[in-house]
Amino acid sequence: MSMLNFTVGPVMTWDELLNIGGSQVPYFRTAEFSEIMKESERYMNEFANAPEGSRTVFLTGSGTMSMESAVMNILTSQDRALVVNGGSFGHRFVELCKLHNIPFDEIELSSGEALTKSALDRYNATDYTAFLINVHETSTGVLYDMSLVHEFCKSGNLLLIADAISTFLADPIDIAAMGIDVMITSSQKALACAPGVSMLAMSAKALKRVYANGSRTMYMDIIDALKNGDRGQTPFTPAVATLIQINKRLKMIADNGGVEAEIARVADIAAYFRERIKDMPFEYVSQSPSNAVTALHPTTATARYIFEELKKNHNIWICPNGGDMADYMFRVGHIGNVTHEHIDILIDAIRMVI
Repeated sequence: MSMLNFTVGPVMTWDELLNIGGSQVPYFRTAEFSEIMKESERYMNEFANAPEGSRTVFLTGSGTMSMESAVMNILTSQDRALVVNGGSFGHRFVELCKLHNIPFDEIELSSGEALTKSALDRYNATDYTAFLINVHETSTGVLYDMSLVHEFCKSGNLLLIADAISTFLADPIDIAAMGIDVMITSSQKALACAPGVSMLAMSAKALKRVYANGSRTMYMDIIDALKNGDRGQTPFTPAVATLIQINKRLKMIADNGGVEAEIARVADIAAYFRERIKDMPFEYVSQSPSNAVTALHPTTATARYIFEELKKNHNIWICPNGGDMADYMFRVGHIGNVTHEHIDILIDAIRMVI
């Protein structure tokens, strides 16, 4: 049996995208490639409902690179950020603020804990200039309530930087309605392309900040990326094949009912998996899970054991956790080219393992 991949990136993909990855990489300083990039930016802005005046840039690097690029290019030591730290990726924003000398406070949440209004009410929005959050804390499966975050940021006119790396195209992301100024995502999650490209969708408010701060880095300079994006290009040699995959995938989504249909497809896979495990010895880690992934605590075997047995004896990959969570939690992704039939195979294998 070929490998089945239920991680949250890279994920299983479609033949149309695999074929692009297996083809010769074309030269990219051409009018044809420029049109591909301009079209991809239009699709990204449309699918995220970015307001007029927004821009999306494509950076060759993982999602963490775009997280760092946002912190470096948009914030300064004159800012004060409020960071939601509910897991590995929230902690990554904390580390980036420390590294780049951005003053900050953090809202620390335990594993699987939702962000509540009472937690936000402990802070005065006017004391801050920016709010940093992972819309979906991928390490624990929690999907945060962005309506609460929007109201908080609106009350203090905060710049909202949102990591939507694992939730874009899996859960509704509406930049305009959620008041998001910077949305970060990447190629290997619900886009189901090869890893190596991440994207920053920025509002006019965020763009004003970028230009006011000026350039402070070469490779991750957003000003340079925007300038080159005007002509459908990138400052340096990008991950050309992955960018062509992204364009094809965006077109596939548009041709198959648009972003709402894609989110509904992922939601259906998530609901089917959760229905199939109702009688199994698992507890949910998060009570507000994303469509993208289900985080589970097994009660009759360790998570590490289940992960290893599925990999070794069934050629099935689920998403392990590291550190203190290695024995406690595993995650099953629902993004990419996953079907009900794939879920059935996974469930049968899990039953054999436990």
